[in-house]
Amino acid sequence: MKSIPQIVEEQVHRWQIQHKEKPEEKAIVPVVTISREPGSGGRIVAQNLAARLGFEVFHQEVLHEMAKRAEVSEQLLATLDERGLSILEDWISSLVHDRHLWPDQYLQHLLNVIGTLGKHGRAVVVGRGANFVLPPEQRFRVRITAPQRRRFKNVAREFKLSPDEAKRRVIKTESNRKAFIRKYFNADIADPTNYDLVINTETLTVDNAVDVIGAALGCLVECEL
Repeated sequence: MKSIPQIVEEQVHRWQIQHKEKPEEKAIVPVVTISREPGSGGRIVAQNLAARLGFEVFHQEVLHEMAKRAEVSEQLLATLDERGLSILEDWISSLVHDRHLWPDQYLQHLLNVIGTLGKHGRAVVVGRGANFVLPPEQRFRVRITAPQRRRFKNVAREFKLSPDEAKRRVIKTESNRKAFIRKYFNADIADPTNYDLVINTETLTVDNAVDVIGAALGCLVECEL
């Protein structure tokens, strides 16, 4: 596992190269946000989707570590030009006001990190409330779900746990994620109106889910043309 400084340094370098090679190119939907129920396969969907689109993928663990470090937040903000930084600051200010948020240091850094990813685009962002952070023109919001019994089985198989251990792990993780979104964004993580697309992986395989998301993005592109 790469360290956070390594990840940030490599990402900043990629942004610099992309800017030099294609300074005018803008994706219609620059960021796909993935919210997922534990055991639903959302993490694999995100990885496969990023590979298909040629996007970078940022999992919640990486976002969490980035948001804990003021120097990372500052380093990422420094990659934006003056106009981009001003737009981001205005958006974050309106977001805090409209959602009645009380941003502590962690949330402020998290907003900066996710907001910067949104400005640069070409990313799949997993968790940490990214769907509540980015403005409509910068994101396509996906929620990955599955029935509890299926998720219990998936977690038991993946982590080699007993049925009871898997059940406790899923319920605890699910509770923690709900609490995080409620605390920081005054929102219900399970409310389908917070997403543009909800996929049940009991009905669709991971590959099917990636196909559906890709098709939905294709429809958005056609609507913009």
